[in-house]
This record gives sequence, structure tokens and C-alpha cells, in this order.
Amino acid sequence: MATAPESRPDLKRSAQLDQVVDALMASYPKDPKTEHINATFLPSRDEAIRIIELLRRIVFPGFFDKRRITTENLRFHIGDLISELDEVLYDQVRQSLRYGQNAKFLAHAAVDSCNGKIDCDVLARESTDAVLSYLPELRHLIALDVQAAFDGDPAAANTDEAVFCYPGIDAIFIHRIAHKLYELGVPMLPRIMSEYAHNETGVDIHPGAIIGESFFIDHATGVVIGETCIIGKRVKIYQGVTLGALSTKGGQAWRGRKRHPTIEDDVTIYAGATILGGDTVIGARSTIAGSVFMTHSVPADHQVLADHPRPRLKARPGAKKPGADHGENI
Repeated sequence: MATAPESRPDLKRSAQLDQVVDALMASYPKDPKTEHINATFLPSRDEAIRIIELLRRIVFPGFFDKRRITTENLRFHIGDLISELDEVLYDQVRQSLRYGQNAKFLAHAAVDSCNGKIDCDVLARESTDAVLSYLPELRHLIALDVQAAFDGDPAAANTDEAVFCYPGIDAIFIHRIAHKLYELGVPMLPRIMSEYAHNETGVDIHPGAIIGESFFIDHATGVVIGETCIIGKRVKIYQGVTLGALSTKGGQAWRGRKRHPTIEDDVTIYAGATILGGDTVIGARSTIAGSVFMTHSVPADHQVLADHPRPRLKARPGAKKPGADHGENI
């Protein structure tokens, strides 16, 4: 039986690829903002996602596990997850703190501590323990968020559906984890988590935003909540809502300043509304209609409507018949 001839290397193609490699090698020193070569410490996006998924299984036992969880095996199961979480979370917090220590442009209290006052490894252990201690409270807050989703949506058959299917629940779950790390002063890692949630759900919540209990984002997609936003209890918002800043042409000069609105308790904000500015306060129990654009505060118990002129719509039949009118104004 004849054997196929061995393929010969394409020397011309190899030379072309070498040219591409040479060009890339020459480009890396030109702009250090787009490379991180020889980095000893750097948080990992993959490990950040792993932390989220471990926490998801701990917070929602039985929902996202590959095996059946029972009262008999629950303690053993949670113990395994906590042990794994402790290891990976400590490593990533440590990586983030050391990264911040080396990145002189970062301004974080935890990073400042690492730069001379407290050993980063000790601070990483303290931060990890703080997150682990927070888990019962996290479960309580998420339970309230799930109940708010069920209570606020007549299309929900049960709370299980909210846990499995609602992107708003996923977004607030990840935010509550990221916000805890943000409060502890851990750089970069909370932002990696929030951007993962943004990619997965279409909801962009900065980890610095303060969000009260029983929070519900209905339909979720396209929501933006800025870093210095403060949201009270039992707030419900719909898709496409922006809680943002006014023009930030000053860029980094705005860092640390209140730039985003405050939303008080029991407020409802309908789809497409835009509320901007650090001095803007939406009073308790107020309702903001869809497509409203706001830069001013509203007292409690008010309703804000967009004052749009009523459009004239023209309905046309699908097929034009001889002698028929061109359309009917409605």
C-alpha cells in the first residue's frame, strides 16, 4: 500500500509569519498601556469568574450544582466549596493588592496600606476572612432581591424561575460580591467581576454603587448604574435606565466626587429613563416615567412624566386596493 508523501514545510509562509511576529515584538515597547509583560502579580479574569461561580453554588445550594444536594450531604458539600473559595479568593485578593502596590497610578486605601503600613499578605487574609464572614448576610440580601423580583413581576411562576432565569438577579448577585471587595479597598478584582456581569447580563453596575435591599431590575438589559450612585430599599427599575454622571470632561479630576444620583426608598423608574448628576435626588415613593431625561431633584411622592407632543401616526393597509384611501390618521 502506497504511503502519502510527507508534506513539506512552507518556507515562504513561515517567513511571512515571522515578519508578523517581528512587527508585533517591535510594537510592544512603544505603548506599555496595552501590555503587561514580566508581571509578577496580576489578578486573573478566569479566577475571578471561578470565585463568582463558587459563590453562586454557596449562596444558591442545589440550584447550580451537578449533583443532587440533600440535607445529609449539604454540610460536607458547603465545606468543600468554602475551602476551595478560601484558597482562590485569598490568592486573587493578594494578587490584586500586590498589583496595586506595583501600579503607582492606583489610589486605594488598601494599596496605601501595602505601601508601608501593613503587609499585603496579612491584608489579603483579613479581606478574604471579611468576605467569608459576609456570606450569611449576602444570602439574606439576595433572598430579598429574589422575593422582590417575584413580587414585582406577575409573569414569574415562582422564585425558582427568578433565580434561574432573571438577568437582573444575576447582575445584583455579582454586584453585591464586587461591592464588598470594593468596600475592602481591593483594586481591580471587583471591576473584573462587574464587567463580567455586564457582559453576561447587559447590566453595567459599577462596584462602588451602594444598593439597598429588595432591589429589582425588570428585563435588565441596557441598565447603567454609576460608581457614586446611592439606591435605597425596594427600588424597581426597568430596562434601559441610566443613573449616570453629567459631563465628565474633567476626566480624572472628578475621581472621588459624587457624580451620580441618589434614589430613595420605594422609587420606580420606567424603561429608558435617564437621571444624571451627583446632586440629583429622587425622593421616596416617586415614580419616573419612561424616556424621561432628568438632571434635577424630585421631592418625595411625586410622579415625573415626559412632556412629549403627541405624534400623528398613519396606518396603511398591507396591500393597496384600487380606489382605496392612502391611509388613516390615528
